[in-house]
Amino acid sequence: MKYLEWKRYLLYLFRWQLSTPILAGVLFLCSNISDFSATVIANFIGGIIFFWVDMFIFTSHSLDVQWEVKEISKCVDCGKETRGYRVVKAKNYNRLKQDPEFRCEQCSTKKTQELRDRGIEI
Repeated sequence: MKYLEWKRYLLYLFRWQLSTPILAGVLFLCSNISDFSATVIANFIGGIIFFWVDMFIFTSHSLDVQWEVKEISKCVDCGKETRGYRVVKAKNYNRLKQDPEFRCEQCSTKKTQELRDRGIEI
């Protein structure tokens, strides 16, 4: 898995943990019917609820902006050796397959503003 997908993955794992008490509650409420039937009902209700949550996690543009930070890097603009930043992916912007270009904080701020001026949502 790519390093940059961790945000979505961690949200998904958190969502997965939230499903446990909800499904357990449904199983408890349906304790008067067979285990199989209660499990089918619980999974159906879970599907109704968590389909929308999963859709948000995997399609939300608010999760699109992905940054990569490198502790020690040489800035491609000014040449300073410092912590490097780069925007990897945003709406209408995808540099996942390009060679990484890290910038110092000042140059990264300037580059981010240039991208915003071009209409890229960051």
